[in-house]
Amino acid sequence: VGFSAFAPLLKYMGNVTLALALQCFVIYQVLLFVFTRLNPIKFVKKFLPVMGFAFSTATSNATIPMSIDTLNKKMGVSKQISSFTIPLGATINMDGTSIMQGVAVIFIAEAYGIHLTPANLATVVVTATLASIGTAGIPSVGLVTLAMVLNSVGLPTEGIALIMGIDRILDMLRTAVNITGDAVCTTIVSHQEKALNREVFNRN
Repeated sequence: VGFSAFAPLLKYMGNVTLALALQCFVIYQVLLFVFTRLNPIKFVKKFLPVMGFAFSTATSNATIPMSIDTLNKKMGVSKQISSFTIPLGATINMDGTSIMQGVAVIFIAEAYGIHLTPANLATVVVTATLASIGTAGIPSVGLVTLAMVLNSVGLPTEGIALIMGIDRILDMLRTAVNITGDAVCTTIVSHQEKALNREVFNRN
């Protein structure tokens, strides 16, 4: 149908990517620094291989063993803690999926010419958050739960077809964000439980 139809999709991809980048490299790292006083740049460098693996597989579940191993050997996080929080986070902590669903709802509403009220937007925030809890950590599951979010504000679920073709790339990005959030939370919990070996974290 021409480039004019693809341009809005590029804007959608750009907005989702920007939001995911802010969540991963700003919000998570600020939380890490505030609660643990660890160097966020060093954390990202050490965790980058895990993020790359999550990006290539687009599944949180497949990344669990690598996350636990990296946190223990490179970050000094106790395996007792990470072996509980990482699998738990892979199921209930899907911030990247929630972000994508929020942007997707607005994109689909614009495409159909439907105006969303502030009450509708609040419903989207709550529903997207709830939909991301208990979601299976497998590729493209965000599109399945997006149908529930669209229904909550009366938008046609057929709108999912508009973004289905480009979702694989965004799915890879949001998986990397999801597992990074799990790792940051695990590091914070390990610090609070006095089970974080800072010598291991600071080691090059």
